[in-house]
Amino acid sequence: MPAGFRYSRWDGTQAGFDLDADTLLSQLNDDLIYHGDLNAALRRLLNEGVRGPDGERAAGLRELLERLRKRRQDELEASDLGGAFNEVARELREIVDQEQAAIDRMERDAGRSGDERRQEVAAASADDRRMRLDLLPSDLAGRVRDLSSYDFVSAAAARRFDELVDRLRQELLQSRFNDMTGAMSNLGPEQLQRTKDMLAALNTMLDQRAQGPSGPQSGGQGIEPDFAAFMASYGDFFPDNPQTLDELLEQLGAQMAAFQSFVNSLSTEQRAELARLSDELLGDMDLRWQLDQLSRNLQAQMPDLGWGNSYESSGQSPLSMLDAVDMVDRLGQIDDLEGLLSGATSPGALAEVDPEVARDLLGDDGARSLDRLAELARTLGEAGLIEQREGRLELTPRGLRRLGQNALTDVFARLGADRLGHHPNDREGPGHERSYDTKAYEFGDPFNLNIERTIRNSLIRRGGRSAAGPVSLHPDDFEVERTETLTRASTVLAIDLSLSMPMRDNFLAAKKTAIALHSLISGRYPSDYLGIVGFSEVARALRPDQLPEVSWDFVFGTNMQHALLLARRMLAGRPGTRQVLMITDGEPTAHITADGEPLFHYPPTRETVDATLDEVLRCTREGIRINTFMLDATPHLQTFIERLSRINRGRVFFTTPETLGDYVLVDFIDQKRARRTGRSA
Repeated sequence: MPAGFRYSRWDGTQAGFDLDADTLLSQLNDDLIYHGDLNAALRRLLNEGVRGPDGERAAGLRELLERLRKRRQDELEASDLGGAFNEVARELREIVDQEQAAIDRMERDAGRSGDERRQEVAAASADDRRMRLDLLPSDLAGRVRDLSSYDFVSAAAARRFDELVDRLRQELLQSRFNDMTGAMSNLGPEQLQRTKDMLAALNTMLDQRAQGPSGPQSGGQGIEPDFAAFMASYGDFFPDNPQTLDELLEQLGAQMAAFQSFVNSLSTEQRAELARLSDELLGDMDLRWQLDQLSRNLQAQMPDLGWGNSYESSGQSPLSMLDAVDMVDRLGQIDDLEGLLSGATSPGALAEVDPEVARDLLGDDGARSLDRLAELARTLGEAGLIEQREGRLELTPRGLRRLGQNALTDVFARLGADRLGHHPNDREGPGHERSYDTKAYEFGDPFNLNIERTIRNSLIRRGGRSAAGPVSLHPDDFEVERTETLTRASTVLAIDLSLSMPMRDNFLAAKKTAIALHSLISGRYPSDYLGIVGFSEVARALRPDQLPEVSWDFVFGTNMQHALLLARRMLAGRPGTRQVLMITDGEPTAHITADGEPLFHYPPTRETVDATLDEVLRCTREGIRINTFMLDATPHLQTFIERLSRINRGRVFFTTPETLGDYVLVDFIDQKRARRTGRSA
């Protein structure tokens, strides 16, 4: 069957975010050029987010963290974590009121009967019950205890009280265990005993693990917990069906840690109330001890689950104990995810995020954003643009070339197509560069035969007729390839790396221009030479592969003399036109003394200026042209550069960071054109 395609209108659900490596690297470009640190650039991109080719945006970590903080604030401002106690107190008051109303009815009914004996018994009983109700303790546990032994007149009030006690007992147990609703839906005496047996068996397994072959107290001896037997007996308590003891403990630990965080979030009075209520409802079943033992065992084995977390709610909506624990568990997940995202220093760290948790807390779009951010490094790595070296991500040679191409594209973005890469040449001759054009062969031409056009000429001459034998060629059929006169240039780019460059926002433009010029020369003029010199208080030669990581020097000083000295040495013996392209925003304030030490002084001294001009004179004598590109030209700098150009006959460009690349690269290309067409430079 042939491949088929179906198209439909975009409805917002289709996958439309395809972040390719080129798009991704282009978004890293300026940051990587400016700071020279791929890992730091990736971290900043993680924080800011990325855009796909279609304009869709994946939210960055900063925005996602703000969503988490807003979610936490909304939860705490909407609900009252301690409201369950107020609700229980309200229900108990309503039950007592219902019982008192029944007592009043009983007494009235006896009074209407006309039976004096009945009236006396009813009055005495009513007085006794009212006194017991009036003397109920103020705390919830005491009220539950006394009402448990109270003989209700109202069957409805008695039934409502029994339901409340059963619900509280269930909540006290279920709030410590996740999703055990089925096994605890009917907590009769038999089920309560079975719950206690389950907890005892679970604590026994934890003790066996602590003392077993892998436990800290084993000594090489012990009993391996029989998890299969435990699940066979008590698997109905755990509907998530854990497959291993570790999986079961992870589920229990998370829920019990959430319950402990709920307890921590209560006031001192509420914590005491909860403890008394637990003793009243669970103490007679020996459950309290088993629960406390399980909590201690889990805290010892999983201390990092947030047992000490606490939250301060300010809302008015009361929550049941189960809902409050669920909310605290959710707040704990927010804390954990926030900590993971805040500490993520590379895209790979985001692989640890649970997709379901991210989707629950951040929504579908937030989870998709995290997934896309996690793929950044993998996308760049699979494209061969970055690789891992000694624990750090670094650009590969292909990545370096792509970075240069991106810089070149940025520089020429405002220029017309006719300004880039066109090299008209009025002279054809025996050069070494093909012009990809042809001409009829003339005597004396190099016999660079173009087979395709030569055979076509033969067929045209014969009227397009095919022949069974070989093609018959005539000297007039021969067509040869034209060649351009080979021009070569040797260039040193001298970049000012002094502290004034970033302080005046000139550094990014200068570095991007350097990378773009290297990309232009290596890609379009491979026979040309390009050397790079960085200078501040002193100068140093730079390799092209060092350019992405080059940063400014945290020193003052603009040592043009040393930069020109190194450039002159680098150009010595180089073929073709030799030139220095110097990018700077400051006048010469440093030079190398006779003993080889740098000397800095501001304002510039006569000694520094003379030393620099002496080096300019040496370059001039050796036929090296110095073209200067000035950023933020001050009157003093202009005066010096004018003296430099009078000596060297080089050109001077007054430019800005926005136009620097245009000046440097277009001027370089124009000079190539001038040399090829024979015009004077």
